[in-house]
Amino acid sequence: MSPTRLPTIAIVGRPNVGKSTLFNRLVGNRKAIVRDTPGVTRDRIRGLCRFGRWRASIIDTGGLDPTTGETLTAQVRTQVLAAIAEADALIFAVDGREGITALDEEVARLLRRVAKPVLLVANKVETAAQEADLADAHRLGMGTVFPVSAEHGRGVDALLEAATALLPAPHEEEDEGEPLRIAIVGRPNVGKSALVNAIAGEERVVVHSEPGTTRDAVDTPVSVRGRSYLLVDTAGLKRKGRTVEALDKLAAVMARRSLERADLALVVMDASAGVTTQDARIAGYAEAAGRAVVLVVNKWDLVERADRAPQLTRTIRERLPFLAYAPVVFTSAERKTGIDTLFETVEQVAAEYAKEVTTSELNRALTAATSRRPPAGVRGKTLKVYYGTQIGTRPPTFLLFVNDPNALHFSYERYLISALREAFGFTGCALRLRLRRRRPSRVRLVP
Repeated sequence: MSPTRLPTIAIVGRPNVGKSTLFNRLVGNRKAIVRDTPGVTRDRIRGLCRFGRWRASIIDTGGLDPTTGETLTAQVRTQVLAAIAEADALIFAVDGREGITALDEEVARLLRRVAKPVLLVANKVETAAQEADLADAHRLGMGTVFPVSAEHGRGVDALLEAATALLPAPHEEEDEGEPLRIAIVGRPNVGKSALVNAIAGEERVVVHSEPGTTRDAVDTPVSVRGRSYLLVDTAGLKRKGRTVEALDKLAAVMARRSLERADLALVVMDASAGVTTQDARIAGYAEAAGRAVVLVVNKWDLVERADRAPQLTRTIRERLPFLAYAPVVFTSAERKTGIDTLFETVEQVAAEYAKEVTTSELNRALTAATSRRPPAGVRGKTLKVYYGTQIGTRPPTFLLFVNDPNALHFSYERYLISALREAFGFTGCALRLRLRRRRPSRVRLVP
């Protein structure tokens, strides 16, 4: 293990033993979807565990079933095996209520061949009386059994003490800075997970023809041209009328939350389907969250005529007028084309998202804009813009000192934002205006 890398622990076990609940407990937030249904988790979900000064990277995995050859389950198994290969140690979770099953024994046989340290956790043990029923777990040959209730936190400290003794964390870590967080959003089956895999250059997340394969928001760290990114693959967002299952609703909530913690959103559409009403709704979520946006037209290999790009771009502009500032990139995750162009665009948009404008430059642009088109009256009041200053980035946010904030009509706000784009660019970025009342005698006009 590299002295500058955090120790990595993968949680493995058969379906429905509470791996995701344990993962959420260890990382301290509800990052993985938890339902009392087998097979909810399908991808590798990552999080950071802190215990005192000790830190470790934790990987949640799908339920492991070495006995099946079913396509989707086999892909989940591939993801679990990849997590096992990556990890420095394993947490093998079993159900302390049900006891040891034949499938637990199959998983144990697989882990014994891995030759990595294993912490055996009997989950769902909520009382001391239940611990007497754990003798059966010792026959798995994994040494000490840690009785835990992930739901209530019982026994977790003892588990973490054992983990810290097994994998001491490095004292010093290289500070590489925060990676750019990119949320990948779109309708089901537009190729979001395939796009993640194409960018990563390997099968990091499960891809299947069944819509809705991804349920959790899956964090995938990648490096492109020497820069670190964190790709957040999200569940496909269905129309409200079709979001009927509790899992669908929870996945949609987590996808929306992923937008909130991202810097930039890739709104993925299907080239063969055109721009749908749901595409527009999802793009609206990204714009409302204030994220920088790149519009990605995926599955471009399915469109026979390459000269359709200008026509489709025009359609996108017509259907998504509120994202007229967002660049459009055409990709094929299947053929791994357009990825270089995509990341050139991402870099450009990320730089614009963090751009700062000097106060003097900003006020020259505002003076020119208000001179070109003076504000109209709103309910008998006419807006006067005294001066402005940039107060934030990500998204770029500007504070304008005015005579009366209520005198700003929404159409004039759009005009001022367009004027700022014309003056300074801000490609792909949502802009925010904040207004504050200020008496003219207390300000100095900037020509």
